[in-house]
Amino acid sequence: MSSASIPAVLSIAGSDSGGGAGIQADLKAFARCGVHGMTAITAITVQNTVEVRGVEPVSPETIVGQVRAVAEDIGVDAVKVGMLGDVATIEAVARAIGELPSGTPVVVDPVMVAESGARLLRPEAQAALVERVLPLATVVTPNLPEARALAGPSAGDDAEALARAVHALGPASVVVTGGHRDEAIDLFYDGEQMVAIPGERYPDGAAHGSGCTHSSALAAHLAHGYAPLEAARAARVIAGDAVRDGLRELGRGAGPVDVLGLSVRDRDGDPAPPARR
Repeated sequence: MSSASIPAVLSIAGSDSGGGAGIQADLKAFARCGVHGMTAITAITVQNTVEVRGVEPVSPETIVGQVRAVAEDIGVDAVKVGMLGDVATIEAVARAIGELPSGTPVVVDPVMVAESGARLLRPEAQAALVERVLPLATVVTPNLPEARALAGPSAGDDAEALARAVHALGPASVVVTGGHRDEAIDLFYDGEQMVAIPGERYPDGAAHGSGCTHSSALAAHLAHGYAPLEAARAARVIAGDAVRDGLRELGRGAGPVDVLGLSVRDRDGDPAPPARR
């Protein structure tokens, strides 16, 4: 753990060159939640708001090295895991997490498909994700399609049944997020209690990076000492506000969320940052 008064949270995830999702979204969410953000990049994506043009995995040795470097010097109070991509990356991340102190909170966002529709997890890697990473999770945060993919067709489409099925794969608790449900209600399940976490739906908002923002905010609150359910409630509010304030006018595709309230400050007439000399 970090010895500093400000918690230090590590994102193990891919880089989004458009700045809307991935580690870029994670670092914004960490700042919003008052923690120091650190990164171990798993892949470089070539993308914008419209499409993913390419993905280049980072070597397993470099992934593990990034985690070791920050853990040995700064310490890690919580981990958020995002895009993993392939089996070699999953194996490296599982090994790196295994080297962290026992009890370090781990939030896993099982990223499979980008907002643009591009697949970010190779089909053959899904079994490795289930076997090697999900059992390490304090909380796993699938959306409804991801929960269906993880649980398998026998689990059906009911969100509560899916939450139970994903929990049976090994994580300590599950949050099935509500963005793809008829009502924007997250479901939290820890093997004992099934709790609905309601929130507003913002159809006119911008949602690129919403899953990354939610899981990062949840990890940040765990680092602050929140229990998983309370961290999930706080993350739901932060992610919802970020979608509501999303930057719809930015780019030609799905606009990114705005977790830092840039659009709100602009509407309120706050001065713009000074121009560079």
